[in-house]
Amino acid sequence: MPYTYEYPRPALAADILLLGIDGQGKPHLLLIERKRPPFAGCWALPGGFMDEHESIEQAAARELQEETGLKNLALYQWRVCSAPGRDPRGRVVSVVFLGVCQMDEAKAVAHDDAAALQWWALDDLPPLAFDHRQIVTDAFDYLRKLSDSSLHHLHPALAACRRQWMPWLP
Repeated sequence: MPYTYEYPRPALAADILLLGIDGQGKPHLLLIERKRPPFAGCWALPGGFMDEHESIEQAAARELQEETGLKNLALYQWRVCSAPGRDPRGRVVSVVFLGVCQMDEAKAVAHDDAAALQWWALDDLPPLAFDHRQIVTDAFDYLRKLSDSSLHHLHPALAACRRQWMPWLP
């Protein structure tokens, strides 16, 4: 019989903040419309719970593929969000991953927990579920502070078009 702890344990999830660069160098954020409660019908970052048999990196890639059909994208572990109450289902800690792609090369289609998906212009984001608005705001603050070489490491288009996309950050 496996050992059982008497203390409650939080669930672990992965959320993915994926920027898509359009043909004019303008970034967009990929959001899914949630199919199920909580927040059914609301927009959110793609993501979900880690399974017991996988790493958090594998969970992020799996959730992105399950909800959007996108795979083989470079995702970078960025931050842990662990505020109590961030998820009404219980204690959930989320590891947030950043990714960037060219929108014309990323053929995203809603699947699984996503009723729909959309690339949103950064100056026109809808209200977001959970604490995802704060995650997005913090991520853009982080991106503003990165050097060109660090941006280039995330995606060459981010560094090359910095002056074009920086004004669109919320």
